[in-house]
Amino acid sequence: MRKIKWLFLLTILGVVTLYSIDKYVSTFGDIYRHTKGVPQKNAALLLGTAKYARGGGQNYFYTYRIRAAVALWKAGKVKAIVVSGDNGTKYYDETTTMYEDLVKAGVPARYITKDYAGFRTLDSVLRAEAIFDLKDYIIISQKFHLERALFIAKAKGQKAIGFVAKDIPGTAAAYRMKVREYLARAKAFLDVYILHTEPKFYGKKEKVRYKDLHL
Repeated sequence: MRKIKWLFLLTILGVVTLYSIDKYVSTFGDIYRHTKGVPQKNAALLLGTAKYARGGGQNYFYTYRIRAAVALWKAGKVKAIVVSGDNGTKYYDETTTMYEDLVKAGVPARYITKDYAGFRTLDSVLRAEAIFDLKDYIIISQKFHLERALFIAKAKGQKAIGFVAKDIPGTAAAYRMKVREYLARAKAFLDVYILHTEPKFYGKKEKVRYKDLHL
């Protein structure tokens, strides 16, 4: 009976902790939903995900992130886009896929820079400044993901803001992401404040080409 009581108390404590961290992480940064109100910045960081869902169908999280990045570009809100994703094997390359789809949608290839080592959100955000020299920029993803990315950016002293890609509320995929996000936010909290986790790779600096600066 005592073990059951302690198990119950630990479960409650765990739930409260996850809830508290979730609320804390969601308080960081400015998030914009429409291009009209977004301040102009030199660059946007597009966070990667798989183009296709596990069952082989379209991953709308991916599709809407691409559309959001294109919308920012066509509205003249950014002069360059850094695409950051997982390229862990030769058979899985989020970065090149995003690059190709942005080009197809009308973003000039010379103003898209590839980050192949965005294995996690933390890697993408920390490398944005360390490798690509982005300090005051726009992060693009769905709101639930943006809040965590902005939390990491702000905790590391970056002046990032967020631009929301369309979500898919009410779907099974959205519910799975919401559950996953509770755990991901707890991990981000530990990475930033306790573990001081660094990206898997750093490497040499890479120059981003900006439209109006002709770098």
